[in-house]
Amino acid sequence: MSNKQIKSKKRVVEHGEVFTSDREVNAMLDLMKQETDRIDSRFLEPACGDGNFLAEILRRKLKMVKERYQRSPSEYEKYAVVAVTSIYGVDLLQDNVNECRERLFGIFDKEYTAICKKEANESCRETVRFLLKRNILCGDALTLKAADGEPIIFSEWSLITGAMMKRRDFRLDELMGDPTDLISIYDSNMVYDDETNAFIPTPIQEFPLIHYRRLQENE
Repeated sequence: MSNKQIKSKKRVVEHGEVFTSDREVNAMLDLMKQETDRIDSRFLEPACGDGNFLAEILRRKLKMVKERYQRSPSEYEKYAVVAVTSIYGVDLLQDNVNECRERLFGIFDKEYTAICKKEANESCRETVRFLLKRNILCGDALTLKAADGEPIIFSEWSLITGAMMKRRDFRLDELMGDPTDLISIYDSNMVYDDETNAFIPTPIQEFPLIHYRRLQENE
């Protein structure tokens, strides 16, 4: 993890870019250890920078995957992919997004190669690169718009059965909408769930079940 808190004074002035230190990252994540220890617990960092928080979250998740599944390379691989699917980030600057994706991939690949050794394969690595491309996006978490001005769209990845995974795409503005705003509720793609007593957004697109190594085929 990098200890550098600024890249340049110019970026601080223009974008307010200041990265969180290692000590602060770990102290904050220690407060939610129960969630960081859950392999499939989802995290969204709305100003992810080059990934200080997300990198540590992934390390903690992969540590749990190793503790549970290191004796079975196939199970380790599957749940290491699940750990990656649970991590999301948004940043204003494309260079930060690129660096964050590469940083997270490097953390995954180092652990994956060490555990799975000869059973490690390029199909899995390509899946992880695809997931990071979908999950770490350039945009503005305040306006909930992507860099192209369109709504930010994130994919939800769910392991359904065996090695089969389900993808559903959601608009971030609907996921984060204020349920007291009746205009936004009735104008958006939301349904009322009697069990939770809440309005829940419906996906803008759903994809058929597919093996986790082939997720990129649904792009």
